[in-house]
Amino acid sequence: MTFKEEILQGIPNKLPSKNRDLESANRAPKRKDILSISEKKLAIENALRYFPKKWHEELAPEFAAELIEYGRIYMFRFKPKHKIYARPISQYPAKTQEAAALMLMIQNNLNPDVAQHPEELITYGGNGAVFQNWSQYLLVMQYLALMTDEQTLHLYSGHPMGLFPSSKNAPRVVVTNGMMIPNYSKPNDWEKFNALGVSQYGQMTAGSFMYIGPQGIVHGTTITVMNAFRKILKPDENPNGKIFLTAGLGGMSGAQPKAGNIAGCITICAEVNKNAAIKRHQQGWVDVLIDDINILVEITKKAQKNNEIVSIAYIGNVIEVWEKFDEEDIFIHLGSDQTSLHIPWTGGYYPADLNYEEANTLIKENPELFKEKVKQSLIRHANTINKHTEKGTYFFDYGNAFLLEASRAGADIMADNNIDFKYPSYVQDILGPMCFDYGFGPFRWVCASGNDDDLDKTDEIAAKVLRKLMKKSPQEIQLQMQDNITWIENAKSNKMVVGSKARILYADAEGRIEIAKAFNKAIKNKEIGPVILGRDHHDVSGTDSPFRETSNIYDGSKFTADMAIHNVIGDSFRGATWVSIHNGGGVGWGEVINGGFGMLLDGTSKAEQKLKNMLFYDVNNGIARRSWARNDEAIFAIKREIERTPNLKVTLPNLVDETHLKNLF
Repeated sequence: MTFKEEILQGIPNKLPSKNRDLESANRAPKRKDILSISEKKLAIENALRYFPKKWHEELAPEFAAELIEYGRIYMFRFKPKHKIYARPISQYPAKTQEAAALMLMIQNNLNPDVAQHPEELITYGGNGAVFQNWSQYLLVMQYLALMTDEQTLHLYSGHPMGLFPSSKNAPRVVVTNGMMIPNYSKPNDWEKFNALGVSQYGQMTAGSFMYIGPQGIVHGTTITVMNAFRKILKPDENPNGKIFLTAGLGGMSGAQPKAGNIAGCITICAEVNKNAAIKRHQQGWVDVLIDDINILVEITKKAQKNNEIVSIAYIGNVIEVWEKFDEEDIFIHLGSDQTSLHIPWTGGYYPADLNYEEANTLIKENPELFKEKVKQSLIRHANTINKHTEKGTYFFDYGNAFLLEASRAGADIMADNNIDFKYPSYVQDILGPMCFDYGFGPFRWVCASGNDDDLDKTDEIAAKVLRKLMKKSPQEIQLQMQDNITWIENAKSNKMVVGSKARILYADAEGRIEIAKAFNKAIKNKEIGPVILGRDHHDVSGTDSPFRETSNIYDGSKFTADMAIHNVIGDSFRGATWVSIHNGGGVGWGEVINGGFGMLLDGTSKAEQKLKNMLFYDVNNGIARRSWARNDEAIFAIKREIERTPNLKVTLPNLVDETHLKNLF
């Protein structure tokens, strides 16, 4: 069958053969055996409902075997034969270009060059799934091929509930992932309901089809590392020869060594999964691979002496590096961690006294012992970090729940008040006050033509727009504007594209709108093909997360999720092509609600009107909330927006003199 025929077929009419090799070498961890016997039977029944009764006798034992072996039913037999990657938008069998754009983004998220565990439909973060099983993929792609511009596809945690009549102005797809009743939102609940086949963890951009590989976070990581060095170095110093030590190379964490190179430091990134480290090295995201701790010490000392800019992947546990560098008296300037601690018990974090294979076996065979070893390692990890910070190392939590899980394990990471952590979140110290409060966040786009020339042209357009805007920008955001101009001017030379022809660029509402308008004009003039807009959920408005995105909210509302919910609803009727809202993300199931969007630009006046309405709200919703929390930078930003936008009316806070609060209670 041709690619188009296979897409239009959906679930095959004939049962595919079982004997097919699983191509990806990097397999997802085997999930814990958490279901009772009756629940396992229910999981099989749930899986079989996708198929005709005549297949049930053969498929039931097969799915049971998958559930026993992997802890999930992935339906490997139904993985399609066609190659999965982001094709040019014109190659998709769709009745609407908007549907074709979605098909492109779905396939990009499942491309083996992009996805962390492609056989299990997991894009990044160890459990960030696009779909729960291959039948969902087949059905969704078929529905998108059949969709008209007056229908909307509704997805419940990967499951296509169906195509429903709507309108040309409605989103073409509405996505929810893991939206549990609050009392059923603990980590074990995810394990249980995902194993049953009724819910999934969409991470942030995986389940909304907007992941663009490690590039998706590299700009934010670069900004974070650059500004962390600005905090600790003297004005006449630069990061050359200074050490940034961290961990994780599997998914989004793979951006760290590239960001370190751009920032101009020595980056040492530990990764226990040899395959993940090798993949990042082959893709050019890290310069050097080392699996011997003594060689790592030797090379690091040499790099320090010569003020080098280099990124090193150490194949091993990061705790070994922290401890060895303490013994060798190697000074670490910046320290962090970006392992997947939102799933600490299922392969997101590996204990120091086990190798990768031993740990994966223990996860399956003795999950309680594995859990205990993780807790012991977190305490050991925190203890060695504390030794370095006493010497002057600046350590920050990278929003991966390291401090949260370390505190739950009993590690020494609490502040004197025993309420706060002794180390800040990077959002508290850097991205919150310097970017999010001013409205700057990770805007991104994909050139749907698949042409390199289109990506080059969009880079040029974006740089031109930013240079023009910077001339009239207030002093408060000049640094941000210049950092972003420098970024986009060097984006191509940093070779960040993996999969689709995509780019990321931090910008505020004005910048996003003006760049998008310029793209739409270029599409209209046939200078470039269609462009798909989106963003990371890790942004100004999209995410409510008390230990990361909203960790610099101090009015008591950081545990609420109103902003994210309003964001997805507000974007949906202002012109988004698709919208998504998820439970879970980089900090864990039950710890965050996050939402995103996708928007197709096709060169029409209708697209321009949509982008202006939607992008404006998508950013300013968050600035309004942050200003109400009394964040100075956000108050400045929203007042500036009110002056420029007559139709905008925002409730502003009246600041209280603290003397009025003394002796009240």
